Amino acid sequence: MRIPLGPALLVLLLVPGLTTGPGAPPADPAPAAAPAPAVGRAPSSAAPVPADALPPPADALPPLADALPPPAGARSSWPSAGPTPRGASPSAARFRWPLPGPPRPGRRFDPPPEPWLPGHRGVDLLAAPGAEVRAAGAGTVLFAGSVAGRPVVTVGHGDGLRTTYEPVRPRLAAGDRVHAGTPIGDLLPGHPGCADTACLHWGLRRGDAYLDPLALLGLGRIRLLPLEEADPGAGTRIAQRPASSVGSRTANRSYSSGVL
Repeated sequence: MRIPLGPALLVLLLVPGLTTGPGAPPADPAPAAAPAPAVGRAPSSAAPVPADALPPPADALPPLADALPPPAGARSSWPSAGPTPRGASPSAARFRWPLPGPPRPGRRFDPPPEPWLPGHRGVDLLAAPGAEVRAAGAGTVLFAGSVAGRPVVTVGHGDGLRTTYEPVRPRLAAGDRVHAGTPIGDLLPGHPGCADTACLHWGLRRGDAYLDPLALLGLGRIRLLPLEEADPGAGTRIAQRPASSVGSRTANRSYSSGVL
């Protein structure tokens, strides 16, 4: 039986799969587009960050000045004698102030550039006349008498160290043993260059070298009161009396004698 050509051609045109050959593979479908990742959102599986793990805002931080230590030199006067702090130098545990109570600074250690030039080879501590003067450390009295018209006590502490105290009326004699704090004499007025009625001139030597006696207390060279002090009542400044040239020459002769 003969099939009409018209209906068969119409079927071939309407069914696309019938147009390919029997050996041709079917065309692959186009891949599906991947979804775009979300922006600004964490994955749903991530754990939320606790609020206390985040850094505080800038206005919640303490001021920088509160986190810094106090500036050096904030102390306006010498510290009072008391227990030796932990970690202090060994000499600070062996020595103490030569006067009772907190000392009042008068004049600082100011050695001359050359031994024959004038200078201040010790520190002056202000005190009342008759104040008890004590040995700064344990040792032996090496000298107790007058040098260039001034009463002086010298104590040897071993290792070449010796401390001097003037003007002091001695209570002990050469050869007497002392401990730190042992009374050695009474303070007299009239020390040259003293800014008050009486000053204890406290000196330190090792051999022929003059040292700052404050180093015995672990303080080293600290700043004393300036040469001028403010008078809070009058609102003016009072200049301390400088050492006279006669006093300087006398001090130079006594220091060069080797007794002090």
